[in-house]
Amino acid sequence: MKMRKIILTTVLLLFVQQNFAQKATVAAADKQYDRYAYIEAIATYERVASKGYKDEKMFQKLGNAYYFNANLEKAAYWYGELFAMNGDQPAEYCYRYSQALKSIGDYIKADKISSLFAKKASSDQRAILYSNDKKYLEEIQSNAGRFLIEDAGINSEYSDYGTAFSSDNLVFASARDTIGVSKKVFKWTNQSFTNLYSAQVQADGKLAEPTRFSKKINSKFHESTPVFTKDGTTMYFTRNNYLDGKRGKDSERITLLKIYKATKVDGEWKNIIELPFNSDSYSVAHPALNPDNSELYFASNMPGTLGQSDIFKVTINSDGTYSTPINLGNTINTEGRETFPFIAEDNELFFASDGRPGLGGLDIYRTKIGASTSTSFEEITNMSMPINSPQDDFALFMDSKSRIGFFTSNRTGGKGYDDIYKFSEVPCKQSLSGLITDAESNDILADAIVNLYDKNHKLLFNSKSDVNGIYNFAIDCGKTYIVEAKKEHYESNEDFVVIPKVTGDSKLPLKLTKDGCHLVVGADIAKCFGIKLIYFDLDKSFIRKDAALELEKILDVLKQYPTVKMDIRSHTDCRQTAKYNEALSDRRAKSTMAWLIKNGVEANRLTAKGYGETQLVNDCGCEPTNESSCTEEQHQMNRRSEFIVTAID
Repeated sequence: MKMRKIILTTVLLLFVQQNFAQKATVAAADKQYDRYAYIEAIATYERVASKGYKDEKMFQKLGNAYYFNANLEKAAYWYGELFAMNGDQPAEYCYRYSQALKSIGDYIKADKISSLFAKKASSDQRAILYSNDKKYLEEIQSNAGRFLIEDAGINSEYSDYGTAFSSDNLVFASARDTIGVSKKVFKWTNQSFTNLYSAQVQADGKLAEPTRFSKKINSKFHESTPVFTKDGTTMYFTRNNYLDGKRGKDSERITLLKIYKATKVDGEWKNIIELPFNSDSYSVAHPALNPDNSELYFASNMPGTLGQSDIFKVTINSDGTYSTPINLGNTINTEGRETFPFIAEDNELFFASDGRPGLGGLDIYRTKIGASTSTSFEEITNMSMPINSPQDDFALFMDSKSRIGFFTSNRTGGKGYDDIYKFSEVPCKQSLSGLITDAESNDILADAIVNLYDKNHKLLFNSKSDVNGIYNFAIDCGKTYIVEAKKEHYESNEDFVVIPKVTGDSKLPLKLTKDGCHLVVGADIAKCFGIKLIYFDLDKSFIRKDAALELEKILDVLKQYPTVKMDIRSHTDCRQTAKYNEALSDRRAKSTMAWLIKNGVEANRLTAKGYGETQLVNDCGCEPTNESSCTEEQHQMNRRSEFIVTAID
């Protein structure tokens, strides 16, 4: 018994010691995590987790470490472990988990977690955008295939990203290390700090082997995302807080990002200065110039930021000074990350965001800057596949005329951590066609006039439907059109159609309703002109006063159309014998015919026949008992006369 107690005490002591050791190891990893040494922290956390140790805070940080390193697949795994341990997580973890789930293609579960996020943070712009656009995936997929992409041909096994043209050279950032054996490592990613590289565009359009861009620009810390003025004499670029050998740090001793400016003197980049709205306390990065170089856009987490990073702009004054930064507002920015802006020649603004419904990670979006103010924007759209993927896609740069450009992605199948891809827009061709038919008979309507209008009802083209009732227009992709069809004796009809942004054939059929009665052989004059049915009293054949009023209308039609000939067809209800009813209806037909002749219609234009109870309009038959349970009103419907056109001379 004593020995058993000793054994149990020893096992318990070992367990406590092991648990204490694991907690001590996790505490060491937490310090690495707090210093943004995510790769080292991940290795330590996973080593502890592999021994079966589970801790909610540790799983949160493991998921975050992978998430912040854009390894969303691994982030999805560890967030999954976190939610399995405790599903009631803060809203931000719900958002990150949903983004990570998208990266592995699990959009169904991602949407469930997004709905949970929306409940927890209903006033968050990201939640509002998701709640207002539950069919975002269908919309994105419907616009897929507009671009062709390929490896840019300059990628390494390390991170390569962010492009701009300087003359005939493509300038980009890369973590490749080309100098010496030793290299300075950025602990966040465990890769070298990035420098700017340049690759010349060759005659065949391909890029030459990259070389370091400029010794004056590149430092021992990060340089990235350059942009050049149109005259090629000024560049703005991102660098860690480092200038003239001095490294700046924030209150936590972290070296953040700043935007610097350099000028070209005698073919060399010199006079490097930092921009006045930089700060040691927040990051400013990824500059972009508007078409006339009068405004500079950038990403920052400076005071006034709505989310993790927002897009701002400043005006570049004629004297070289800058206005106070202006946040582009919540039309563009969310509580997530908005970053890597680019403005094309036609004032299209492209930016990356993980705060909008997308395919996963950062997606690239486009909008157009409003004509009235540079902080008003048109509809924001996802660039769709293949530019966007379930992973991070960002740093788009393009030529507005050729629609050829570059973007960066860490998608599966790449060469390194981040890779640069070249893209070209597939010319979009759309046609709009439709069938014009009679709304009542569905008959094909040839030679109908068809007008095509823009969304403001400005006439663009007109055409006619062919012998098969078909019209056809060649139209632009991604626009809204109005189609109007007209034809003699028909009311005009119009409808609008939104054309997809991909090549295809759009359809818009139109039906036309007759604008009144146009007599043809076989038409019922009463029905055609909306004249009430001519009814008779039970077992009577004389013309009632109300019937005489309607016959006056028939008489008026016959006078308007003097070449029309007509057959008067009279009917009875089922009561009485069939033979009796046939004779009664015949008397009614003849009575109606006599009334018309008496009032001026030529006898040779009229014929009359009774059909008795053989053509009832309801289920009020009496055979074989000669009895019926129908009401008097129902029987009355069968006691009628019809006026059928037999000829038009």
